[in-house]
Amino acid sequence: MPMRVLLVDDEALALDRLRVFCGDIDDIEVVGQARDGDEALARIEALNPDLVILDIQMPGRNGLRTAADIPVDPRPELVFVTAHEHYAPDAFDLEAADYILKPVRFDRLRLAIDRGRRRRQLREAAARAGMLEAEMEALRAGARAPGADPEIWVPERDGQRRVPIETIDWVEAARDYVLLHTELRSHMLRITMAALEEKLAGTALIRVHRSAFVRPSRVAEVRRAQRSTILLLKDGTSVQVGPSYVAAVEAALGIG
Repeated sequence: MPMRVLLVDDEALALDRLRVFCGDIDDIEVVGQARDGDEALARIEALNPDLVILDIQMPGRNGLRTAADIPVDPRPELVFVTAHEHYAPDAFDLEAADYILKPVRFDRLRLAIDRGRRRRQLREAAARAGMLEAEMEALRAGARAPGADPEIWVPERDGQRRVPIETIDWVEAARDYVLLHTELRSHMLRITMAALEEKLAGTALIRVHRSAFVRPSRVAEVRRAQRSTILLLKDGTSVQVGPSYVAAVEAALGIG
């Protein structure tokens, strides 16, 4: 079954852009759109979408308040879009699948939708097996396998969350923050890339660009075009390799 998506943004051009991009992503169906928070809540209740792509800055009830007031259970997965990164901690407190900075790029939107799809599938499977609460409790407790990589603590509204480094697929710089991308969600941390590189020393993650780290085992393909090298990850993400990192990346991947 296609994943049913609701688009919410107060700008007509932004809605058009999202709809066009969604038209090029397989196995999703845009079931509706809304221009403000009140309309979004009504559409969510009526349509029961699987995923809501939600602008944060809207007149009246903003995207964060809208997400907090969603009346249906189970709640749809959430992907927030905004021009301002300072909303990210609040967005992730609401268990968002992803957080995209405007202008929205097609590859980032596709990644966000794929992450939302995986989260929903895993939640449904866990619920059917009666394992959801145990899984969430393990995550809250920061359980990890013996001998695994160390962890990074990221801030949340009511405290801190432990993110085992072994769960991080890749990292990208986002202005004054970094985004730690795992299979199920992203986490935002205010840290410089240089300081993060020190934290990641000795782990499996390698720096591939001044603004990106990647876990080599997540790389599915290496593409070269003229003087550029691109890593295609297993989830479809494209990460550019900086010229000064090419040799180290090829060595880590065992290619020449």
